Amino acid sequence: MNKILSFFFLFFLISCQKNKKPDYIFFGGQIINPSSSYVTLYKDNQRIDSLKLDGSFKFYKKYDSLDLGVYKIEHIPEYNLVFLEKGDSLWVRINASAFDESIFYSGKGASKNNFMMALQLFFENENKFLSSKYSNDSKSFNSIIDSLLIEKKSKWILMDSLIELSPIAQKITQAAYIYPYATKRERYALLRGTNWNKKEDSVFFQYRKYLNYGENDLAFFDPYIMYLMNYINERALDVSESFFLNKGRTKFNIKRLEIIENEITGSVLKNNLARAVAYEEILNYENHKEHDRFLQYYFTVNSSKSHLNEVLTLHQGIRQMSQNKILPRVSLQNHKLDTIISNNIFKSPTVIYFWSQTQMNHFRSTIQKVKKLELEFPNYDFIGISIQPYNEIVSQVHRMMQIDQSKQYAFLNFEKASKKWVLRLLNKAIIVNKNGVIIDGFANFSSSNFSKKLR
Repeated sequence: MNKILSFFFLFFLISCQKNKKPDYIFFGGQIINPSSSYVTLYKDNQRIDSLKLDGSFKFYKKYDSLDLGVYKIEHIPEYNLVFLEKGDSLWVRINASAFDESIFYSGKGASKNNFMMALQLFFENENKFLSSKYSNDSKSFNSIIDSLLIEKKSKWILMDSLIELSPIAQKITQAAYIYPYATKRERYALLRGTNWNKKEDSVFFQYRKYLNYGENDLAFFDPYIMYLMNYINERALDVSESFFLNKGRTKFNIKRLEIIENEITGSVLKNNLARAVAYEEILNYENHKEHDRFLQYYFTVNSSKSHLNEVLTLHQGIRQMSQNKILPRVSLQNHKLDTIISNNIFKSPTVIYFWSQTQMNHFRSTIQKVKKLELEFPNYDFIGISIQPYNEIVSQVHRMMQIDQSKQYAFLNFEKASKKWVLRLLNKAIIVNKNGVIIDGFANFSSSNFSKKLR
């Protein structure tokens, strides 16, 4: 294993004092190269707070009544998880240009969070190694995963011996390495198929009996949810069925809801998993005619009003983005920092593409494609929209790259605009006519066949 990572793993452990814990939580930090002016804190998919960056790009706040648990810290368009409990006094440093790789915590409560961040770096390195091992037989693959799991367990034991983890902190930090390896086993089964004999099948899936399928404390913890989604995928397949041939079908998604209903315990967890399946189904635009049938079954599994409203809002948003509908209005910012309503920017048939100030390599490749398409289709306008508000650096980049700033805009409110235009990926493009009527609301700008849509 990489020596630098190992050193980093030990370095973060130096942080715990055994003084009596105060009954509040302090959380703050600094964002280097910020992509927006806020840091937002979420708990169980609900926004808890939005913290504005000051002149030094710092944020901080003392919370007297914040529940312990896993939170999502978001700096648009990136996010990661942080575990908070009473007595924590955390300071985080993040470089938005390399978000996950740069996160580092200091202060009380830092060790458990740096442990989980270090795990992410380990997993990233291991993925390159494991990608060549999926062709191994099941016994050999299981043996590799076992050895990696034992290695992480020894690191967890070291951390737990040096600091006093609370019971919930023990559960979260153990889950942070146990479930990613369980996910890799489930992915192996999905990739290789499970048409093995009963003995092989029994031996391979033996790890499942040590796992819990009703952990409401982990209901919004990404490693746990990712494992359960892969488990549900595998359980929803009949013997010898191909995951890749079935994963996009409404029938398969309904079967996944059946597995959730019958095998997952705890209403919070069950609702969260059903919501995830619903999003995958509704965002599959090819299944649009089948969505009403899917939703009828979803209504019987879900018991959360808020999740139901989210799913129905997404469903309605997709309908509003259908061909021949008027593109919904959103507020944009031009390069002069004036506010523009989106329906006022269309003078000709138009392709709208998207980019992020934190993903400049994507932006450069997008601009290269735009310049080629502008020559091939001079009757079209090509308008770029940044998902973050403008700043002076963006204007400088545009000038350096000789980009026509009159055809560049930015969202004023990404959250509202992305819901109206159902923007989930930067590769999305929207094609409208000169009157703002949708020709294609869900085009893939990175597709090699994209130009065919403009002919």
